[in-house]
Amino acid sequence: MFMKGILLVNLGSPKSTAVPDVREYLDEFLMDEKVIDYRWFFRALLVQGIILNTRPAKSAEAYKTVWTDEGSPLIVITQKIQKKLQKLVDVPVEIGMRYAQPSIEAGIQKLVDQGVSEIVLFPLYPQYAMSTTETVIEKAEEVRKKKFPGIKINYIQPFYNREIYIDCLAESIREKLPENFDALQFSYHGVPERHIYKTDPTNTCNLNDCCSRENNPSHQFCYRHQCFDVTNSVIKKLGLPKEKVMVTFQSRLGKDKWMEPYTDETLETIGKKGVKNLAIVCPAFVSDCLETLEEISVEGKHQFEHGGGENFHYIPCLNDEDRWIDVVKILCEEKLNEFYLV
Repeated sequence: MFMKGILLVNLGSPKSTAVPDVREYLDEFLMDEKVIDYRWFFRALLVQGIILNTRPAKSAEAYKTVWTDEGSPLIVITQKIQKKLQKLVDVPVEIGMRYAQPSIEAGIQKLVDQGVSEIVLFPLYPQYAMSTTETVIEKAEEVRKKKFPGIKINYIQPFYNREIYIDCLAESIREKLPENFDALQFSYHGVPERHIYKTDPTNTCNLNDCCSRENNPSHQFCYRHQCFDVTNSVIKKLGLPKEKVMVTFQSRLGKDKWMEPYTDETLETIGKKGVKNLAIVCPAFVSDCLETLEEISVEGKHQFEHGGGENFHYIPCLNDEDRWIDVVKILCEEKLNEFYLV
């Protein structure tokens, strides 16, 4: 009988806040053609010729504001998820990061060393994007073919529209939502608009009404649609009026056109428009990280208050909440059971 295992994959993090370590991490991350999708020469010119000469020191300072005694929040939280999940399943559970360490290859090797030959790989991203889900699967397949040709990998697909996930997210938000708030802002990680077009198999996307059409075949690959779908499903569960909810996109890089509206620009202006008490959540992430703990809960708060806002409340990610671990368990077991059906 083939032995099965689970590999949880998250984005990754520098191994320390030292500038050389941050530079090494950013080099691997930004040189991924699924992240910055220029031809290699122009990507290298931008990343290695410009960004890595200016950004690492600034990013290192940002990482210092969120780093814990245990290390990177993203890595630490992923490890907590692993340990809790391991107590609930009877197969080995390991973790891997798309960038830096522990790598996807290292995670697979740990499972193989335990006799595993059939792996359920879980990219910990609710929505599909070429810079998240797609690059994880592509990297895992590259590693499998090169180093582990005898193993099988079953991939968990984006779960943005699974009711168990929506219920979990909605309840987590409900418990943390302030009693008095003027608006709830859903801030998703942004992507360049061209990424949406590139992943559209129908070639009909116009970044407008197609996201709201029912049964559009492009929806399974459309990050923008999936973000709005999560938002609409959650506010329906919470019974919130749509006029109190907004969707924005954060973390843009460079001068290309990214999905709008932008989170930072919104935070800088909504205070003057009457939003004095703001709650904000980041459902593109299941684990708190630099983009939530520093960019939103620190910088975002400053932007909001500077723009006339008064009370800023950041709602943490699902992290290692028990209800989220239960969802992870269910999604993993579904894929584990598929091995038996082959």
